[in-house]
Amino acid sequence: MQRRDERELRDQLVNLRAEHRQLDCEIVALENNPSADQLLIKRLKKKKLTLKDQITSIEDRLLPDIIA
Repeated sequence: MQRRDERELRDQLVNLRAEHRQLDCEIVALENNPSADQLLIKRLKKKKLTLKDQITSIEDRLLPDIIA
């Protein structure tokens, strides 16, 4: 992998992690509100899972498994 590609992936990883944390805070705040829209919470959780999958995919590309 070239340095430029690695740099772009690392920048993307930072952005995805920040968005993931932001969604987590938003979900917690909504869950603490008894009148919160449950459908919105489910959608945010699904989006959070999608972000986590993207994060994992990028991490796997940056740190490939080395079979000893």
